[in-house]
Amino acid sequence: MPSLKDLKNRIASVKATQKITKAMKMVAAAKLRRAQEAAEAARPYAERMNKVLASLSAANAGNANAPKLLAGTGKDQIHLLIVATGERGLAGGFNSSIIRLARDHALKLIAQGKTVKILTVGRKGNDVLRRSFRENIIDYVTFREVKQLGFVQADEVAQKVLTLFNAGEFDVATLFFARFQSVISQVATAQQIIPAKFEAVKGDEAQVSTNTSRAKRKFWKTFCRRMSPSRSSGRCSKTTLRSMVRRCPRWTTQRATLVT
Repeated sequence: MPSLKDLKNRIASVKATQKITKAMKMVAAAKLRRAQEAAEAARPYAERMNKVLASLSAANAGNANAPKLLAGTGKDQIHLLIVATGERGLAGGFNSSIIRLARDHALKLIAQGKTVKILTVGRKGNDVLRRSFRENIIDYVTFREVKQLGFVQADEVAQKVLTLFNAGEFDVATLFFARFQSVISQVATAQQIIPAKFEAVKGDEAQVSTNTSRAKRKFWKTFCRRMSPSRSSGRCSKTTLRSMVRRCPRWTTQRATLVT
């Protein structure tokens, strides 16, 4: 039977381990929060870029003089799969869902008699896909030593793809990545980028419309309270609103920006 001293030492050891584990949790939570904030901050730019590319793609459909990046080479024989995964594991289904989607797409193309080339970004995707598609992997990009990914790393991958395209190494390029929805939900996505094939996300437009409606309601409620303090509910008739706007021109500019 352990002595009292052994039990005390064991208790102290467990408490020390708990302190270390708690510190690790705090560090992980801070990193996760920064990653979430970065993803949410970049989302409006990504959505706007997606709409711009969708508009360009639709405008140049069937145009013989359209840029090759938009129109493609006119052939559909050689496919480049750009598989973007993480550098480390222990991320749930983050990496496996992307790899599974890319693998299924590659097998489907091979069954159709197409030539498949793979460019892997991230160690996990390269390690798994190399087991089944060793001969198809033409290049591998890793950012294991990079602490904070940014435009420089994205440009490095883009330049590799452009170099391959200009050399006539492929006809169609498809990017496989995880689309961020929330901390616990990332959707594996396959996006054809060459030739450009983008579609506007209807859900995002609906959310923008909802946010605009909320802004309108908030504006009018604040307007009524400031111009007529006696109306605590923030409700007033259209006639009253028109007279208030005429009496207070400084609200006109803001009203024009919010009310359409």
